[in-house]
Amino acid sequence: MRASRQAKKLLFAILAWGIAMAAFVFFRYAQTQDLPQWAVGSADLATLAIYMGIIFGSLHWMSNLIADFSAINRLPYLFSVLFKGLFLLLGATTLAYITQFLNMWAIENHMTTLRQMLTVHVLYSPSFQALIVYLVVVRMGLAFLEQMALLVGPRVLFNIGLGKYHKPRYEQRLFLYLDMVASTTHAESLGDYRFSRLIQDSFSLLSDTVASNEAEIYRYMGDAVLIHWPLHEGVKDDRCMNIYWEFSQQLNWQRQYFEEHYGFVPKFKAAAHCGQVVAAVVGVQKQEISFFSDVLNTLARLQDQCNPLGQRMLISGALANRLEAEDSDYQLSAMGPVKLKGKQHSIEVFGVTPKRQPD
Repeated sequence: MRASRQAKKLLFAILAWGIAMAAFVFFRYAQTQDLPQWAVGSADLATLAIYMGIIFGSLHWMSNLIADFSAINRLPYLFSVLFKGLFLLLGATTLAYITQFLNMWAIENHMTTLRQMLTVHVLYSPSFQALIVYLVVVRMGLAFLEQMALLVGPRVLFNIGLGKYHKPRYEQRLFLYLDMVASTTHAESLGDYRFSRLIQDSFSLLSDTVASNEAEIYRYMGDAVLIHWPLHEGVKDDRCMNIYWEFSQQLNWQRQYFEEHYGFVPKFKAAAHCGQVVAAVVGVQKQEISFFSDVLNTLARLQDQCNPLGQRMLISGALANRLEAEDSDYQLSAMGPVKLKGKQHSIEVFGVTPKRQPD
């Protein structure tokens, strides 16, 4: 699943840079009658745009990949952008020399030498400098979009851009609520700074399983997080239950790290519920897509029952009826009708446990 996500990111990067390079080539060459010496017609210019898009898209993806799997993502954002920019500078320099090589190839009838190619001062040519300026503009634009996608989520950013939720609309949604066990005790023992680092380290392990289960993070609330799907996507392939148990497994795999830094391994409890909500964009200076419904209130009350019922994860009867029970990897245990705080009527509640306990 991680490989497929990286493949999608690579394809997006190549597509974005392909469009950007097509625009560069068009305004650089297509508006003049003088073509480069190596180009016979417009087809060669199209090939150049594709070639540049693949190079810069691949370098863009590679720089993001290195940053994501190293300590670079812990550095201030400006340093991360500068690091990624070095890859593009490398690509631009390589491209300039290859282009010069093609020109020499045409002029010298294939008799150019490596020494001739390297001694040409392509770095001082106006076209190379224009390319560098253009690369900076495109890279900063893509960096801004990537950062916005990280802050609000790629789907939310896309939907806000399309204006999909500027008018309230009804949707069927599935929500998963994760909350740290004994968070108040941990905060008092660790202090504010170390407790915030604990939250960072814990939720950093959540990102991969959220992405692999096609979910979106709706909101972080201190030591808790609210995750959601369109209902038909959340019930598919046990996704709404996979996230919690995979996250718990990730925490357990990092047991040594947490015990060394905090003295314990954090534990979380979870609840999931579904139903009709109203989705709408709210805010002016800072916009977000918010969901309005009793579903969220019921979810919070359901999660409060984890400790009284002795369960790590609970789901509502409304959700249990929609799950694919036959091929599920999880066992549902009926807890009976439960009266939730502030609710007039009881709801069916089920405990969730894996059929095969994780290692």
